Amino acid sequence: MIGLHRGKDYISTQDWTKNELESALQTANRLKHKFRNDIPHLFLPHKTIFLIFFDKSTRTRNSFEAGITQLGGHAHYIDSVTSQISHGESPKDTGIILSSYGHGIAIRHDLIPGQGATYMREIAKWADKPVINMQCDVDHPCQTLGDLMTIRERFGTNLRGLKMAVTWAYAPSYAKPMSVPQGLISLMPRFGVDVVLAHPPEYELMGESMRVAKENAKKSRVKFEVTHNMDEAFENADIVYPKSWGVESLFNQPEESLRIAEKYKSWICDQRRMELANPDAVYMHCLPADRGNEVTDEVIDGQQSIIYQQAENRLHTAKSIMALTM
Repeated sequence: MIGLHRGKDYISTQDWTKNELESALQTANRLKHKFRNDIPHLFLPHKTIFLIFFDKSTRTRNSFEAGITQLGGHAHYIDSVTSQISHGESPKDTGIILSSYGHGIAIRHDLIPGQGATYMREIAKWADKPVINMQCDVDHPCQTLGDLMTIRERFGTNLRGLKMAVTWAYAPSYAKPMSVPQGLISLMPRFGVDVVLAHPPEYELMGESMRVAKENAKKSRVKFEVTHNMDEAFENADIVYPKSWGVESLFNQPEESLRIAEKYKSWICDQRRMELANPDAVYMHCLPADRGNEVTDEVIDGQQSIIYQQAENRLHTAKSIMALTM
């Protein structure tokens, strides 16, 4: 399976067939077993990946840096602010040159709607090595693949009939990207999960992401529903995934987006809401969670929380994507 998709970009889960995603999950499972049992797995010896960041990172950067090292390769961290990208170097030049220096390019560019995915696809147009999306404005395919791996570890590979609540939650820190909820509503229906999306009226997701989610749900014969009521989304859910995101039209006015959010401080994942879900429901979050606003400590530190298993799986899915494409 290693190198099965050599040279293939991973910019959105929608770009990969269900069978290709299945191979990525199976590879991640094998790599996790090897990692946990100290079995060497140097599948990418002496290979180099360039990690370009337009935003801050903890899990993404470290999962890729640790992952490529464990696979026998090396990562170069590139801060866009301290590189020639900040002086306007074109995606064409960046893509051609970096792909001539190594074996893969990974990019995080998630804060400005309309820019991140466009930039990545332009890099990919010119690079002759795989381009991996470490989070853009549209999708976070490394996160959602790790989420799917975690859900299957908990519920098994047949997810049909499970209900997942993807809901907005209040956070006063900053206007967070929309890519995680958009990635979840696009991916999960393809694997048989019924999805309910909940958010206040102002916090609609991108039109294209909603179209893809509806189309995927229809093809998979599962439900995709939208509500403006957080309690309704939680009712009888098996998986709850409440997190904050910003207003698409106000990412250039973050203060206004946060001002609107003040009206919805009650959108918090607390024990009362967890009790609306099924008794064996799990709480998930991509992290960092805004404790006391998005979620209470009682929930995030409680028995139903699987955030650390979820975070660990980011390592194994990142390794899987690199091993398959590089």
